[in-house]
Amino acid sequence: MLNEFKLFNGALQEISSSKKLITTLNAHSFNTLKKDAAFREALQASDMLLPDGISVVMAVRLLQDKKIRKIAGDDLFRYEMERVHSNNGKCFFLGSSETTLNLIKERAQKEFPGLQVYSYSPPYKPQFTEEENKHMVDAVNHVEPDVLFVGMTAPKQEKWAFAHFEQLKAGHICCIGAVFDFYAGTVKRAPSWMVNAGMEWFYRLVREPRRMWKRYLIGNTLFVSEILKEKLTYSFGDHNFTSLQ
Repeated sequence: MLNEFKLFNGALQEISSSKKLITTLNAHSFNTLKKDAAFREALQASDMLLPDGISVVMAVRLLQDKKIRKIAGDDLFRYEMERVHSNNGKCFFLGSSETTLNLIKERAQKEFPGLQVYSYSPPYKPQFTEEENKHMVDAVNHVEPDVLFVGMTAPKQEKWAFAHFEQLKAGHICCIGAVFDFYAGTVKRAPSWMVNAGMEWFYRLVREPRRMWKRYLIGNTLFVSEILKEKLTYSFGDHNFTSLQ
């Protein structure tokens, strides 16, 4: 199944400034999309799908014998902020609480003086009403930002961005989830050496074991299992593989 997804393997600078839906794929989202057809559709329809995780990078190497570079949501965020700031543009943060959004604005105004920063905090609930969706779209369209950051956690944020893509008047629409909390400082990100070593998942597991143990210990095992099955299917063909299942 991973072979069905076209992962971006270039430099972020290569992405044109025209309207695009940019999402990320990691082991957790891969496991989720197997059970969520709408999420799968949103990722497959993305203009750019970034390999956000060492597990995905290694899986592509195993399945396709191709080297790709991990591009995390935080990498995308940093690039977009620099890009928009250099053009005296506008950015919009959609998601999270007012407290977190205010912290984001305060930091952004210090690090990127002159950058126009806007935000909207939607209701915290599993699904939005049509009226709530309209308020969110209207808030974004009133600004017409160069970049729209959507932070509602996966798969909610990707499905929302995909469903409303045509209605949104924005440049790059980036689904970056946890980056909101990292940038606001409400959640501490792993040290850079752990990120570079592909060990960020371990840091998050140690920091939040009760919330993350299932995602990483069980989820990563499921991901590896699915990738090995896909490798065997690809290598020996569906007919031979059925006897192994």
